[in-house]
Amino acid sequence: MEMDKNLVREVIAKRVAQEFHDGYVVNLGIGLPTLVANYVGDMDVIFQSENGCIGVGPAPEKGKEDPYLINAGGGHITAAKGAMFFDSAYSFGIIRGGHVDATVLGALEVDEKGNLANWMIPGKKVPGMGGAMDLVVGAKHVIVAMEHTSNGGIKILKECKLPLTAVGVVNLIITEKAVFEVTDKGLVLKEITPYSSLEDIRATTEADFIVSDELLNK
Repeated sequence: MEMDKNLVREVIAKRVAQEFHDGYVVNLGIGLPTLVANYVGDMDVIFQSENGCIGVGPAPEKGKEDPYLINAGGGHITAAKGAMFFDSAYSFGIIRGGHVDATVLGALEVDEKGNLANWMIPGKKVPGMGGAMDLVVGAKHVIVAMEHTSNGGIKILKECKLPLTAVGVVNLIITEKAVFEVTDKGLVLKEITPYSSLEDIRATTEADFIVSDELLNK
């Protein structure tokens, strides 16, 4: 089923938001992950941006952006009541100190061992790995939020081909088609969205995976 790009992003962001709990401190990566803040509803979640803010609010309405309030990717943000601003050293002290409950990142590739490649394609100019290298080892839970494929190319692989961001760090993969959990036994398919099917997921996923008992018993 062909999905509108905006619908794809909305489906992924809404599903990611279901992984949070009251009191969570969450870091949202640039791009698609930033949309997650729009779908937490009344949940008491504290969003952190590694460029120096804790208490990031939903994206501002168009035309109401504050040029002084941006996230680590340069996108405009709002500040929730009680938000705090600080320097990068303090911000990374929060991350490296293990105070972030979950981080949500996009990915170029992820594999069945939980390896993550999300920072460069050889031959293309890149700004660097950024805070991802700290977040994936400092956060308690690492969620990859990404489109299932890219221009027809498969992104969930047996083994990543691109330079790695980190090894064995991913806990959950959420796409517009499925939710996979990374376990000691490999990938476990936990959910299939209404926009896909098991056959479709098998055709667009290179990695081996186990279908969860919950899905098999449906």
